[in-house]
Amino acid sequence: MNNEYTQYQEDVNTAFDAAMENNEQSKTSGLGHVDVTRNRNHQLDENDPEFIKMKQFAGFIDLPLENLPSAGRFYRDDIKIRIRPALVKEIRNFSMIDENNIQDIDEKLNDILISCSKVTFGDSLGSYKDLLEEDRLYVILSIRELSFKDGENKIMMPVSKKCECGGCADAYELKTSNIQCYTPDESIEKYYDPTIKGYRILTKNYGEIIMAPPTIGVMRAITDWARKKEEENKQWDKSLFQIVPYLVREWRGFDERSIMGFATNIAGWDATKFSIVFKMAEKIKVGVKPEFTYVCNKCGGEVTVPLSFQGGVRSLFVISDISSELL
Repeated sequence: MNNEYTQYQEDVNTAFDAAMENNEQSKTSGLGHVDVTRNRNHQLDENDPEFIKMKQFAGFIDLPLENLPSAGRFYRDDIKIRIRPALVKEIRNFSMIDENNIQDIDEKLNDILISCSKVTFGDSLGSYKDLLEEDRLYVILSIRELSFKDGENKIMMPVSKKCECGGCADAYELKTSNIQCYTPDESIEKYYDPTIKGYRILTKNYGEIIMAPPTIGVMRAITDWARKKEEENKQWDKSLFQIVPYLVREWRGFDERSIMGFATNIAGWDATKFSIVFKMAEKIKVGVKPEFTYVCNKCGGEVTVPLSFQGGVRSLFVISDISSELL
């Protein structure tokens, strides 16, 4: 067994033993209280629901929903998102990423989420697929920052457009506090309904249309379907990528048959309905911008910085500059 993982489990058991020894209620972030008086003989009951919960979420911390690009507005009220630092085994796996293969990049990023994040709805365990696609990068960057707390893996984003005085920085660090997200479009925000955690769009001739930003699970299903079509050299309507994800709220059970059903349904729309849904989908942007704008401290001019990964995507979890550790 991996030595790091073994030590990780030993630390969990030690923490539990210490809680029972002190005979006090022990907390794990966001999980409530563990009743340590339930086993006064100081014998671990691995079937105890509280012990299972404590062990399952040990090492994870809550990620505040309000910090996400979506601000948590499209999730159920009882959702919790927890993250932990990436261990060496996860970083080792990520280091094998093929940066020339979009599919492999996507899978390696999802592997980080699978290992280092947990989603729950009340007492029920969810999936990383329940996260919004637009929140994914922020969650991954948050995991990265936990993994390199001492700033030993900085990624600098070069400035593409400097201010007039030329005295601004040449690059800005890629971190959650520096990224910028889309501001909700006022023309669609008036349709936001907190009871459904989405947009209830009212139209004159087409009734009510429910839309929301897509989850990772929905996007993954459609991407897999499109990839299969490409491999089979079959034609498919690429506009489905812009429409279907925003009409589907639940990825569970959303399969090829479901996608074909949507494709058939959309094919029967008239030009006006298609235009309404297409334009509304364009306005539902809550994610990280591909380009950031900062203000120069000297002249107040505008500085433009594209979102970029110096050293490639691999540099997210593999330290590029190791010079400080070399003699």
